[in-house]
Amino acid sequence: MIIIRYAQIRRMDISNGEGIGISLFTQGCPFHCKNCFNKETWDYDKGKEWTRKAENIFLNLIKPKYITRISFLGGEPLYYKNLDKIVYLCSEIKEIYPNKKIWLYSGYKFEDIISDISRKNILQYIDILVDGQFIDKLKDLNLKFKGSKNQRVIDVKKSLKDNKIILYKEDF
Repeated sequence: MIIIRYAQIRRMDISNGEGIGISLFTQGCPFHCKNCFNKETWDYDKGKEWTRKAENIFLNLIKPKYITRISFLGGEPLYYKNLDKIVYLCSEIKEIYPNKKIWLYSGYKFEDIISDISRKNILQYIDILVDGQFIDKLKDLNLKFKGSKNQRVIDVKKSLKDNKIILYKEDF
């Protein structure tokens, strides 16, 4: 089993994507954005160890029909120590629940993910990517699903199909 660390699993989450979802906050982040809302997730060695029990709880929380979305946040879900497990979890979720949407929040930009051989595999499982590092000078509390104006809410399926970045609902 691939070991990762996580900060929390948020049940019945309505703030990290559309609809009612489950959110997994991973530990470890290389970016350390100024005024990050989640600084406690920066250190990979903090938080809780992901165990088979935690994984079973997480996957069981996804089961109800009213759960329409699963979000991966951090820290940084695509941090190299998290990457393999997050790809695995996304593939499992899509296999078991193909109609549930997967949202992923990453400081990496779409262009960097798609050009990185170790990270681009995850894109086949992601429906929505909120990309880019949080930039405090561009913070805007009126934005939906992102914290700063430089970040994008990307429809990954359409972007891969059209071979260009397609913003989700014209990027809130």
